[in-house]
Amino acid sequence: MLEIIDLRKAYGSHEVLRGVSLTLRPGTIHGLVGANGAGKTTLINCLYGVEGGFAGTVCTTEAAQLVRDITGLVPYEPYFYPRLTGREYVEFCLQARGRPVPDLRGWNEVLELPLDQYATEYSAGMKKKLALLAVLVQEFAYLLLDEPFNGLDLEANLLLKEILRQLRGRGTGILLTSHILGTLTEVADEATVLVGGRVQRHYQATEFGTLEADLLAALHGDKLERLRELL
Repeated sequence: MLEIIDLRKAYGSHEVLRGVSLTLRPGTIHGLVGANGAGKTTLINCLYGVEGGFAGTVCTTEAAQLVRDITGLVPYEPYFYPRLTGREYVEFCLQARGRPVPDLRGWNEVLELPLDQYATEYSAGMKKKLALLAVLVQEFAYLLLDEPFNGLDLEANLLLKEILRQLRGRGTGILLTSHILGTLTEVADEATVLVGGRVQRHYQATEFGTLEADLLAALHGDKLERLRELL
């Protein structure tokens, strides 16, 4: 398992994460929900090791394994070096970890990317798929996906949901964020809601029916009565 225990992160006097705890288990999809600024990306970056200077515990229960060694990350806005093709980007990611470069043809029959074109020329959705390809070919035990559906069209959205389900079926643990609440609840087994850097509540899939109403009350409770008056 990947565990976050009492995670706290601040930038100067601004506290972004305030005692966040959650667990990502193998073979599960865990959704991370919250408004912009709730701390979702910061939490993922702390878990992966992109962010330092935090208090609390980030660890794995796998014996003698570091989180980063067994975990792949697809960030919200993947960065691609200029004049690097999609194929070269994937090769670079693998070589940086000392891993052999596999034959990409099978995966690319699924994702349909112009691998010999410069990655900086890709559309937003293609860039997201390229970053995903670079982690899929490495067969990580866990994946951290920050807004993986962002920029995808309907066809790619449906395909990604099926990829996530099949990864879960083979035992991969997946932590993902999404502003598309309906998409997230379709694939997730559980969800954690962050409000103001704190965990408001953990939900199991059987409780997702109240998630939207609970979020509306938490984020806009002070506006709801006024809205009823206006309408």
